Amino acid sequence: MNATAQPPTAAEPRQAPPDIDTMRATARRVFAAGLSADDLSADDLDTLVPALRGHVRLLIPEVQQAAERTPTDSVQRHCALACVGDARGKLRLGDGRTPPARVAVAQKLARCVNALCDHYTTLGGGRM
Repeated sequence: MNATAQPPTAAEPRQAPPDIDTMRATARRVFAAGLSADDLSADDLDTLVPALRGHVRLLIPEVQQAAERTPTDSVQRHCALACVGDARGKLRLGDGRTPPARVAVAQKLARCVNALCDHYTTLGGGRM
């Protein structure tokens, strides 16, 4: 039996596209603080890291779907799918126990969000 995706029904409204501007702004907050552990407070990290993880979780399926709509021999497709795999790995990172480790985790997640946003935009994410 071949399963095909059906369009959403009224009972299952289509999810709104990711808010790329907000996601990029969240990532920028990590880098605006600088590269020192002293530049991001524990409260900042307590807010930013879960937000970034949430952005990554939302972007992974969106980028994957956009990539899968491109030709199988497309370089953009392969780069986007590699980024999706890397993003899944970033979600397995711990939060870090020391301030420098916590900042490093936030920076890795922020770079991941930026890369996923780039792929989403480049691949025309959200278009059917």
